[in-house]
Amino acid sequence: MKKRKLNYRFHDPNPAAVTADYILEIFIEANAEKVEAAIQKAANTASALDEIPVCRKGRSA
Repeated sequence: MKKRKLNYRFHDPNPAAVTADYILEIFIEANAEKVEAAIQKAANTASALDEIPVCRKGRSA
């Protein structure tokens, strides 16, 4: 049996900018947990690096 190729067509009466904003909102909402986890991980890494003591050898003039 031969497979059919699906062909989708969408009619969007909105301007392109409105459609782009709507799609962006959907993507942000869908990935909010991932973004929050990445921010938390970066904050934890930064705070961990701040706690590491740094040894610096002073130079005499």
